[in-house]
Order: sequence, then structure tokens, then C-alpha cells
Amino acid sequence: MRLGLQFTNFTWPGGQQQLGPTFARITEQAEQAGFYSLWTMDHLWQTPFAGGPEREVLEGWSALAYAAGRTNHIKLGVLVTGVTYRYPAILVKTASTLDVLSQGRTYFGIGAAWLEEEHRAYGIPFPSVKERFARLEETLQIAHQMWSGDEKPYYGTYYQLERPLNSPQAIQKPHPPIMIAGGGERKTLRLVAQYGDACNLFASPTNQEELRSKLSALREHCEALGRPYEQIEKTATLMEFHLTADGRNGTFSPRSAIAFFAELAELGFDHVIFNTVDVYAPETFDLLASEVIPAVNQIPVAGR
Repeated sequence: MRLGLQFTNFTWPGGQQQLGPTFARITEQAEQAGFYSLWTMDHLWQTPFAGGPEREVLEGWSALAYAAGRTNHIKLGVLVTGVTYRYPAILVKTASTLDVLSQGRTYFGIGAAWLEEEHRAYGIPFPSVKERFARLEETLQIAHQMWSGDEKPYYGTYYQLERPLNSPQAIQKPHPPIMIAGGGERKTLRLVAQYGDACNLFASPTNQEELRSKLSALREHCEALGRPYEQIEKTATLMEFHLTADGRNGTFSPRSAIAFFAELAELGFDHVIFNTVDVYAPETFDLLASEVIPAVNQIPVAGR
């Protein structure tokens, strides 16, 4: 099993003047600690779950470009890009650029977007759920076409491209792994089976039956489409992971964290991504690097 670190909180000691140095330090520490992947959010305002719009938040793709220059091998992704924020071809170009500059370390994380308030604030259209999912499917089709080198025109309901040229192409072949986030069993997981290389579901210590049901739905979509279920990387996001040496005040201890990750591996999850409010604290990285990550890297994943 592999572990990833997501940035969701950017309100750190030292204030705005120290945002850059702190982000750089944490990024480098994540790689040194042995994390497999590093993730930002795709929000222009801070979310309600992390303090609201007045709190600091960095634009995700720009932050990852900076992280790429500070690291050598950790994978990089936005968890996940909202389909509404950028024209599809520009988004594919952005991801391709990061993949080239990072020497093939990019994930292409994408979803239907959800935070209406920030759309209205920045003048970004926020269509219905139905339309957002239709736009998501067209974006996935465009991504596959551009990364295949097919330059013929694309004519969809919402997007029309005269010549979807992508030069330079991404380093990873056939393309950066496409992660589609969301647990909708009828729409989202069907898109994963048809277009994706990875799914992403929310995990908690209490929702294992729900996760089992969603993975079963994904398997059914794969079977209906003739897609091998084993081809899809199963990733889970764990919100607000708190780790202390002794598990005080309801936090995870290294031992209980390892046990929880082992339970997710038994369900078939390959890759767990989490965020922690005190990511800047030295104790967190010391425990992860010395105890948690080495043990989790040895956990076998069911079905692999």
C-alpha cells in the first residue's frame, strides 16, 4: 500500500510571508518521509471545512509546479480539479506541462466541482449537476484524444475544438493516470470504469461497508464495459488525519493508523491520501517517517 499527503490547510505559523518557505519545507519533508504522492486542492477560496474564504489557499496547479521544482520522485496531483474552472484543452495542456517538467510524476485528478459560492464570487458559471457531469465526460474524452495524439476536431455538446494539438506530450504513456473522484454509483463510477485509471472515495474508520458497496458497483461497471477491474487503482481520501505518539485525545497512534490502513488494503485500496491540520509540526513527520510509512509500504493489497 502507498500513502499520499494532501494540502488542505494553509494557515500556518509565520503568516502569509512564510507561506512559500513553509510549503517548500513540508513538500521536501513529505518526499524525505517516504510519501508516494503529494496533492493540492482545486479551490480558489478556502473551503468551509477548513475555515472559510478568508483563510489562505493556494491555487493547486501553480503550487504543484513549485513543488515539482523542490522534489525529485514524489507523485504530484490535484485532488481534484473541478471541471468548471478551466477549458478542457487548457487543463490537459497544464497537466502535460507539469508531467514534462516533473519528468513523469503527474496525476490528472478531476471531478464535477461542488463549491458554488466560490464560482459565483469569481464569475465562473456553475451549471446544474447534470450539466457538470456531461461536461466532465466531454473533458475526459478530450483528454484521451489529446494524449493519444489525435488532432482531428472534437465536436461535443459543450466543447468544440478545431485542432486539439498537444505538444509537448506528457512523459507518462499512454498518459498521466486519470483519477476521477466521487462515489456516485450510477454516474461517477461508470466514468471511472470507462475513462479512468484510478477512483477516489472518502474513507473513515466507520464507513467500510459503504466502501465495499462502492467498489462492488465499480466492479459491475467494469464488467459491463469489458474493462478489467484490476486495472483501476483504488484510492481513498481520509480527511483530518491526526497522529500522535500515544494516540491521545482520540487521535491515531502509529499502531492504530497502521491497523486502519491494513483494513483499507484488505478492501482492495492501493493508495490512501490524507491531510492533517498540523502538517507543519515536526512530530507528525517523525512518526510517519520512522514508523507508519515503512510499515504501510509492506502491507499487501487484496486482489493485487
